Amino acid sequence: MTGAGPAAVLFDVDGVLIDSGAAHNRVWSAWAGLRRLDPAYVRQAAQGRRRLDTLRLVAPDLDIAEEHRALDELMAAEEVHLRAYPDAARVLGALRTRWAVVTSSRREATRPRMERLGLPVPEVRICAEDVPYGKPAPDGYLAAAARLGADPRHCTVIEDSPAGIRAGRDAGCTVHAVTTTHTKDQLAEADACFSTLERAVRAVEGVLWEMPG
Repeated sequence: MTGAGPAAVLFDVDGVLIDSGAAHNRVWSAWAGLRRLDPAYVRQAAQGRRRLDTLRLVAPDLDIAEEHRALDELMAAEEVHLRAYPDAARVLGALRTRWAVVTSSRREATRPRMERLGLPVPEVRICAEDVPYGKPAPDGYLAAAARLGADPRHCTVIEDSPAGIRAGRDAGCTVHAVTTTHTKDQLAEADACFSTLERAVRAVEGVLWEMPG
């Protein structure tokens, strides 16, 4: 990426804007136990992926609609435990460049969850249903860039998982990773790695800020 700054910043949601890792791990572990699957394998498979893709990977013989209902019930009990990262609202509010979110979560959950947690909701939201292939495929980031009218090569992705990093890189974007859910070694494919969201976004060359005094 060259020039004064990125054409757009594209954010993952879970693990980047919303601290949901523990909740999702509990959901997948409980579901795996009900289906007599290895919880560790299921949790690993689910990292950064759409629920649909995880189900197809770990339980291809089960009825997808029925498993969605079971997972919805488990997730509903976890909603009260979700929190926005402390710097998320401030970082998004300070950005003076275009931005979007690209998430493996479904559309019906993404907007109300962001609103409930006090996060600004961008006009461009690419959710699980909006692309034929989820992360680690690049479809989501390519779709977000297209909706914004931006060249993916001039966009910066903020991610927390290896699957998301691969998706961003395969889309041609610069990728900044945050170590909220994985170690720096696990995020080695990113262009740069940071301990917080604010540091990851501040490092985007040329991004201007209007940080509150």
